[in-house]
Amino acid sequence: MSSTGPGHRSLPPARVVALVTGRELSTRLRSRTFLLSNALLVAVIVGGIVLTSALTDSDDPARVGVVGQAELLAGPLTAAGQALGTPVTAVPVTDEQSARDQISAGDLPVVLILGSGGGYTALTDREVPVELEAVLDAAVRQQAVDAALAAEGVDPQELAAATAGAVVTVDALDPPDPDSDERTALAYVSALLLYFQLLTTGIAVATGVVEEKTSRVVELLLSTIKPLHLLTGKVLGIGLVGLVQLTAYGLAGLTAALGTGLITVTGTAVGVFAGTLGWYVLGFAFLAVLYAAAGSLVSRQEEVGGATAPLTVLVVGMFLVSQASVQDPGGTLSSVLSWIPPFSAILMPLRMAAGVTGPVQVVGTALLMVLTTSLLAVLAARIYQRSVLRTGTRVGWKQALGRA
Repeated sequence: MSSTGPGHRSLPPARVVALVTGRELSTRLRSRTFLLSNALLVAVIVGGIVLTSALTDSDDPARVGVVGQAELLAGPLTAAGQALGTPVTAVPVTDEQSARDQISAGDLPVVLILGSGGGYTALTDREVPVELEAVLDAAVRQQAVDAALAAEGVDPQELAAATAGAVVTVDALDPPDPDSDERTALAYVSALLLYFQLLTTGIAVATGVVEEKTSRVVELLLSTIKPLHLLTGKVLGIGLVGLVQLTAYGLAGLTAALGTGLITVTGTAVGVFAGTLGWYVLGFAFLAVLYAAAGSLVSRQEEVGGATAPLTVLVVGMFLVSQASVQDPGGTLSSVLSWIPPFSAILMPLRMAAGVTGPVQVVGTALLMVLTTSLLAVLAARIYQRSVLRTGTRVGWKQALGRA
């Protein structure tokens, strides 16, 4: 249109793309809704991690009260707790009434009292946790054995020292990874964040294309710039917004998890975070060009869901595959599909978190993603160019591809 002036036509393509990208960034990042919603999500992520850490904190030993002669169980309780992986500390209590008061107040979960027949009674509010009951049983049995040995003139400590070497040392050919639980958690969170971000940003691309069509903004833009430049700038802009969001979510979660001690494998966590950002870029580029092409086929917002349904099903399928692979990241399903775009984008961070992939596969799958995305971008640009100015009715795929 003449009102735009001929000077705009002389802008180099890179400058045009940069202007469109800047327009998308400025419009979206300055939105109050965007800022508030993302601040809320970051708060939810941090709060959830802190709460999880508090609920799963098992560093403090369980407190077990001992009354009178039951104090003789202090040593066996500590030893049994260490052996069974449930740390216990014995707390002296003056009498039974004091024990009942402390249990009622929630100060002690259980108190041991020596009965007249030599047995022990465990006072508790409702029931003794199973793992703690196992410690109590083991401690009582050990004390009984020690008493029997002493009665026969055998020093229990000398006997323990003499039999200390009678143990079985396990030499596993494939020992379990002590950090496997943390790696699994990192893999799950990475897949969840990628799924959420790829789906929302992909739909944002399609919605943005339709918004411009319905407001006639695209006609003004395309009177001065080429459709491919407009498409590229829009994809870059929305992609950068998504990258900012993902970075904020990841940094908040990583800082909270490391700060609370919920995650201790710092190097792995940082590597997974960096890998997640990189694979988001590749996955978004792959899906965004397709979402943009699908969005250009329709002229109303209510039609976006139908036009993008196949792509949404694809993204959901990627997530379901990742969930099936979390517990077995080195399995056949994950190993095969991780080479196939766009499944690579969500499976490779998962495999990196589990430590079942190497540099060759990381580079190889990334190159395949880039190559496939480049080919799809050419096709998507053709569809976009032929469809974006057609309003009123939905454009068919044959028309968009120039076959009808």
